[in-house]
Amino acid sequence: MNKRMSVQMLGLLFAGLIIAGCQTAAKKVEPTPTPTPPPAAESTPTPPPPEEHKAAVNGPVDDNGNPVGNTVYFEYDSAAISADGQKLVGYHAKYLSSNDGQKVLVEGNCDERGTREYNLALGERRSAAVKEALVAGGVKGGQLETTSWGEEKPVDPGHDESAWSKNRRAELTYRH
Repeated sequence: MNKRMSVQMLGLLFAGLIIAGCQTAAKKVEPTPTPTPPPAAESTPTPPPPEEHKAAVNGPVDDNGNPVGNTVYFEYDSAAISADGQKLVGYHAKYLSSNDGQKVLVEGNCDERGTREYNLALGERRSAAVKEALVAGGVKGGQLETTSWGEEKPVDPGHDESAWSKNRRAELTYRH
């Protein structure tokens, strides 16, 4: 009976230690209060109005001063630039002709249809069409470089018109 009582006492002691440990670990720690910053002084500059923010954008912008995209999309089996594409290229041409130290790589891309060779040639025609439009817009030829990736760099790996329409493109990549 003595041995049995010792085992029970030992069990109670162990349970008590576990409960005490849990209570210690569960103690709530009060966060230290963060000091309140002093009120702003009268000399703090006020942010500029939105028009000034738009003027500070570094890169091509549209007629409202909003940044423009860098992708011209094409129809199936075509290197003709659409009206929307012409507008986008015009914004880039305006920016580049005002920043003659800026250089751009025009990368022609295709969807997965067609042979590898055909798609490389079509991608080259697409990048060349964008380059020609930029030059016509006043950009110096030395600011521009072209390449074709063919079907090698799809932005959408799908196998339907939705994916293909995203992959038929020329991307303008700015370099410093």
